[in-house]
Amino acid sequence: MFFSAFLTRIYLVIATIFLVAVIAVWFIPRSDISVHAERRPAFDLTTFFDGKTVAYGIFEDRFGNLRRQFRVEIDAKREGNMLTLDERFLYADGEQDRRIWRIEKNIIEGEAVYTGRAEDITGTATGRIAGNTMSWRYEITLELSGMEVEVRFDDFIYQIDKNMAINRAYISKWGLEIGSVTLVFLKDGLAAQKLPLDLKSW
Repeated sequence: MFFSAFLTRIYLVIATIFLVAVIAVWFIPRSDISVHAERRPAFDLTTFFDGKTVAYGIFEDRFGNLRRQFRVEIDAKREGNMLTLDERFLYADGEQDRRIWRIEKNIIEGEAVYTGRAEDITGTATGRIAGNTMSWRYEITLELSGMEVEVRFDDFIYQIDKNMAINRAYISKWGLEIGSVTLVFLKDGLAAQKLPLDLKSW
């Protein structure tokens, strides 16, 4: 009986260590984008997105399983320090969606700070840029398994060259990562080869 109780304690300790390790991985913060300050080309949100952009993306659950594929056509216009992004989506299952971002650039203590709003976004999105990287954070209500769930997006946009950028977005709820999105943005000549996108049928 004593041996059995001892084994039970050992199992509980191992299970606790495993659980702590898993939670620690889920809660690992993303790196501060200041570490990318020297990377080039330097990313400028307004310059990069001005005009037409084509994007292709996937959504994976927290286990790395592919759940959705989609494509996006983005029409951007700028007026002063305001950038409007009109995003139209088509998913592989036939679902269509649209989001219109209105993003404002302000200089605070010498640093460019971006704030944005869209109809389905909770509150205000915030963003900063360092080198070729932009961080963009916001909360949004998504339909998951038939339920509406408010989640947080932590986006990191990395400009690869003047005509391409890659977006990695980490989706979380209560601090736990539940999935991720990978998105490739194409501009100018690369986008022109794809435009106009078929946004009615996959």
